[in-house]
Amino acid sequence: FAKELKDAGLNTVYLAFDGVTPEPYINNRGKNLLPQKIQAIENCRKAGLGVVLVPTLIKGVNDQQIGEIIKFAFDHRENVYGVNFQPVSFSGRTPASQVEEQRITIPDFVNEIAKQTHGDVKVDDFYPPSSVEPFARFIGALEGESPSVTLNCNQHCGIATYVFMEETEGKNTLNNLIPITKFIDVEGLFELLDKYSDKLEKGGFGIKKRVEASAVKNLPKLINTNEVPEGLDIKKILLNVFTKRSYDALGEFSKDAMLISCMHFMDPFNFDEDRVKKCIIHYATPDGRIIPFCTMNSMYRESVEEEFSTHLKEDKN
Repeated sequence: FAKELKDAGLNTVYLAFDGVTPEPYINNRGKNLLPQKIQAIENCRKAGLGVVLVPTLIKGVNDQQIGEIIKFAFDHRENVYGVNFQPVSFSGRTPASQVEEQRITIPDFVNEIAKQTHGDVKVDDFYPPSSVEPFARFIGALEGESPSVTLNCNQHCGIATYVFMEETEGKNTLNNLIPITKFIDVEGLFELLDKYSDKLEKGGFGIKKRVEASAVKNLPKLINTNEVPEGLDIKKILLNVFTKRSYDALGEFSKDAMLISCMHFMDPFNFDEDRVKKCIIHYATPDGRIIPFCTMNSMYRESVEEEFSTHLKEDKN
């Protein structure tokens, strides 16, 4: 199946992965799914497919495994590119009676990260998804496509950072994680890109060449070379990404970096209208509606499934 997916054009599998021990996987029939998860990751590796692990976090069930899940991702970094944690949403099959007991918020998550990585990855190392807007704006301005498409969901929808790991005597441990903020002035980079975008959008003779020349000069100043992970030529990667728009350079960066993120979908107990208005993940229904993800799961799923669902026919063979 992994090979079929690769042949069909897929490049990354989004795989539910709730822990590194059997307990979070044992379903109501007592079946441990962990060996199948690990085999699926191996099958994807052989087929040349990338994997993003997606743990559903439930307090008291697997929140104590956040650090070990990140270590697992680094242990399989050949084709695991990131971990996107998702705090449980109390809709569907999740019992509403356990909201107070099992709820995990984004602040809970980043505090657990700091604790379980022994302070290597700190709360301040994370940024909301909308923080990447200066990147999109700058690339769009360089290409003459301003305003560009930007990922500008509500700041409370999620949080993310990039983390690197240096091996100690050939082993991966949670004592040698290096967040990108340790060697790049991230906020300085955002400010610089916005400055360049302003100039590009105003236009003028030779402005593109002047901005590119300035980027070559100023981007390296944002790098703390003493803290850069061994073997990572971040200066070269940054210059190739921003001056040449090189996808190969992005691939080189992603090869060493692990995206650690958290997306908190809403439910009836924490519904926020401001978040829904800026939703960037939607469901399309057969009658032509486009429904925000959290609204669909909180309000519309039952009626949509009742109207459009089709029962599977049992295979008599």
